[in-house]
Amino acid sequence: MYRRYIKRILDLIVAAVMIFVMILPLFLVAVIIKLSSKGPVLFKQERFGKNSKPFTLYKFRSMTETAPIKAHSEFSDIRNYVTPFGMLIRKTSIDELPQLINILKGEMSFIGPRPLAQTDIDVLKMRRSNGGDHVLPGISGLAQVNGRNDITDDDKAMYDAEYAKTVSLKLDMCICVKTIVSVIKADHVFKER
Repeated sequence: MYRRYIKRILDLIVAAVMIFVMILPLFLVAVIIKLSSKGPVLFKQERFGKNSKPFTLYKFRSMTETAPIKAHSEFSDIRNYVTPFGMLIRKTSIDELPQLINILKGEMSFIGPRPLAQTDIDVLKMRRSNGGDHVLPGISGLAQVNGRNDITDDDKAMYDAEYAKTVSLKLDMCICVKTIVSVIKADHVFKER
């Protein structure tokens, strides 16, 4: 019941309320991004979601226009490409808020495996074979609260498959709490584009 109906209803209600409550702050962030660095307000990238179906993910742009499109593990120092305001919005996870649109569109959930890009092809392949792509991707997930990009691709795929098999309100609440703690500690900064 939770997996099929309640999770989606909660996603819709919480995302709609957050957008309504935060519309002015979100507009202010967009204006600051536009005025403080060259380039678009939103970073858009093709990611792969439920059943490996591609969709366009939205984030506030935190990196320079000249930043190369590649996996984070391939950067020698990603800080060279992050804008001054980008540092702040990444540290506070404000850059993730446009994904509320992805949630409303039914492409994402608050909790689920992170939607990956083509640069993470190995994890995407493992998800297809182990069932980790059978659920909507999330803003945060089991792999993110268990090491994020500090764990191996095999471990990421294993956590994604585990989540897909055991979706529950209790698990989602646990991941949500751990995510909030991680954001407060800012131990996620520069871990993910």
